[in-house]
Parts: sequence; C-alpha cells; structure tokens
Amino acid sequence: MKEGKLQKAVYESSRQGGRFQQVPAAAVERRDASQPGEIRLRVHTDRRKQIISGFGGSFTDASAYLVHQLSPAQRAKIIEAYFTEEGANYSLTRTHINSCDFSRFHYSYAEVEGDLELKHFNMEQDHEFLFPMIKLAQEASTDGFELIASPWTAPPWMKDNKAWVGGRLLKEMQPTWAQFFVKYAKECQENDIPLWGFTVENEPHGNGNNWESMLYTPEEMTEFVQEHLGPALESNGLGHLNVLGYDQNRAGLDEWTASMYRDSASSKHFAGTAVHWYESTYDYFPDALDRAHAAAPEKLLIQTEGCIDAEVPMWQDDDWYWRKEATDWGFTWREEDKKYLHPKYAPVNRYARDIIGCLNHWVNGWVDWNMVLDRQGGPNWFKNWCIAPVIVDPEQNEVYFTPLYDVMCHFSKFIRPGATVLASDCADSEVMAVAAENADGTFVIVCFNPTETARTVHIEGLSEEVRIVLEAQSLQTVVLTPYEI
Repeated sequence: MKEGKLQKAVYESSRQGGRFQQVPAAAVERRDASQPGEIRLRVHTDRRKQIISGFGGSFTDASAYLVHQLSPAQRAKIIEAYFTEEGANYSLTRTHINSCDFSRFHYSYAEVEGDLELKHFNMEQDHEFLFPMIKLAQEASTDGFELIASPWTAPPWMKDNKAWVGGRLLKEMQPTWAQFFVKYAKECQENDIPLWGFTVENEPHGNGNNWESMLYTPEEMTEFVQEHLGPALESNGLGHLNVLGYDQNRAGLDEWTASMYRDSASSKHFAGTAVHWYESTYDYFPDALDRAHAAAPEKLLIQTEGCIDAEVPMWQDDDWYWRKEATDWGFTWREEDKKYLHPKYAPVNRYARDIIGCLNHWVNGWVDWNMVLDRQGGPNWFKNWCIAPVIVDPEQNEVYFTPLYDVMCHFSKFIRPGATVLASDCADSEVMAVAAENADGTFVIVCFNPTETARTVHIEGLSEEVRIVLEAQSLQTVVLTPYEI
C-alpha cells in the first residue's frame, strides 16, 4: 500500500469504566503500557476475504412488547440507540415466524387445522407489537437494514406429533409449508418490511424438547428446499430472497454443508448457512467455519443467534459483564466429557471473542438474539431467562444499556455492509484483532484485550504505522481514513 497519512479516530470500552467513548488518538498513542512486550498486528491489504452483510440483533415478540410498554421517549431512545448513525446503526436483523420461546404464548399464522390452501393465514399477532417495532426502526434508520425470518415450528397440525415442541413436518405438508413462507414474504412486501430472506428452521436438531421446535436431518432440509421452498419462492416472484440452511451450532456444520452443497441441484436455492454459538462459551470453532467456507466459497456464512442464556440480567452493574461469573445453559445439557467447553465466562469477553473470531474465519454477518428484555430476562413463556444488550423496567419506565450494547457498537457502527475483511496476523496469544476495509476506503481495526495488563499494539501494513495502547480488559475500534478520501 502506498505511503500516506491516515486520519485516526479511536473508540474504547473498558472495565475501568469507559462506556463506548471516543478518545483522542494522540492520547491513546502516548499511553504507557504496563509491560515491555509489544504486539505487531500486520494487516494484509492484498489478502481480501469475505464481504460483510451486516451486524445487528433480533426483533422478538418479547422485545417488541416491552418496547411498547415504555414511554414514547424511552421507546425512541432504544430505537435510536440501535438504528441511527449516532447509535449502533444496525444493518442485519432477525425475527421469528410464528411463536418462539421469546413469545408470551404459542401462536401460529395458520391455526385452522387442515387449511391446506392457507385461506385463513393471519399475521394479526405480529401486527400488534412486532411489526410496529420494525417500522419504528425503519423510520430511525438512515442506511436501512435487512431482516432474516426464521420459523421455530410449523403449526402443530402440520407435524407428525401434533405438538408445538419436537416432531417432524409431515411429508404431505411440505407444499403447504413452502406456501406458508410465500404468504409471510408477501405480507412483508405489503407492509414495506425489509425482508432479506429466511432460515429454513431454527435449530433443526431441536432444543431438548423444551420450546417450539421442529426436527430435520440435513437430507430432509435439503430436499425441502430443493423440491418445495426454492421453487415456491421462484414461482411467486420471490426468488430474490435468500435462503440459509442449518441454523444451529457450529460444531455440527460438516454434515449440513455436505448435504446442502453436494451438487448444483442441491445447492441452487441456498444462499448460505446460518450458525449459532451455543456449543461453547469460549470456542468459536474456527476449523468448522473454515471447512464450511471451503465447501462453498461463494455462499454466505451468517451467525444468526447468540445470547447470554441461563442468567437473569444484572441491573445497573456494568462490572459484572466483565467478570467471569456467567454460566450458560449448555453446561446443564452437555455430556460430562463435553462440559469443559462451557466454563464460567465474562459476557463482554464472549461477545468480543466470538465476533472477532467469526470475522477472521469467513463469517459475513453476526446477529445477536433479543434486542430488549426485562429485569427477569423475559418475557418468555417457557421461563428461559436470558440477557439482552438493553434491559428495561417497564413499571419504572427505566432503561439500562449494558456493556454488551457497547460491544455491538464497536463492530456494527463502523464495519458497514459491503466492507471487506482483510487478512491479519496478531503476534499475541491473548489479544485478538480483526481488520476490514469499508467500501468508502476507510479501514477499521477492532482490538480486544481480555488480559489484566495494558498492551501496546503496532498496526502495520497500511500507508503508515499506527501505534495504540490497549488498556487492560478493553475493546478498541480504530477507524483510519486516508486524507485523500
């Protein structure tokens, strides 16, 4: 890259109390690291990797209901924090089709049993709170955002066990279920909802028979998409919508990509693969992600769900989110010989490590789970309490932006759709970093230091060397703009 000066902007969050604040670049450069060792971060501008689709969170019945229990001012505060340029500027989001665990109760858009032509298809439930929240986000967003929709289950009458939980789609119901997606897409079109595409099924391995679910094998899902869903979308003028397969934990990727991408016919209607993070509290499965990319380099890899689960939110306690005190649900359900994958962890560390790890291993987009939850970690009909980046107390009309919101901002605000991830080498076993170049020519470097000592980082490979000092237990985003832009 040719020589030239770079304009620098630095944003930092830290356990010491920094809540996603811009800090003077000169001050960051002048800091003294507390240990002599210095880190070289080499950015390879000539080794361009995947294109970014976006970052964001999920519109759920729970989040939408809570947002509408707040005053108009507090509601606007949350929406603006997530969707404006001054806030996180979310660009890729997700929602559920029919109810999910983060609904207040079970519901389907096709509750009339035997309605094979879906004459009684009705999305009235989503029009009460969910669609209005999406519309508020659209009004606030300057750049706009995309929406992925995922079913947790078909209506029970379409399944072999006639239940909300578990079971499989009856083979004779496949054409009707494909038309269900078509109906949903057309409802979105009629309401100007920015539908980008679908995942075929949230967590096709199931969830231990706890809440809404429907099982698929890789072969069953591939057959459904190849013979029913893909053709149904195309024949209804919806072939532009993206279909993502799988939609569960990364360790299981191999058998799904082998089925989805076995030949041109099976892969035709798949735009890519969706993954979750619940297989471990620290391992982001880089080898599995690399293999999934190698199986179909032209297809997308989208992280569609991750959250701090099995925990009631800590209210107004920023430091807790930096402490290794959280325990995930996976520790409960995993086999004894796999429990080592689920040690206690710091929520901030888990988010930062996972996003950086995913971006360095071919993931195009990263979507968080609920945007808003209450102080209990709900509402959730199953009482599956979790933590969202924003926690609210509707009775007191109070809003708490947790440090997890800050972590999301470090990526979503600066690495924009259309950016290219650049290969980089960080000569440190603990500090993590990712580099990207936006379409406008700006470079974004996100560095994460989980250790208890400050680290000096020399960023090399750009038009000038950049020196920064990472505080202990901190996350830093460096935006570098060539002066000629």
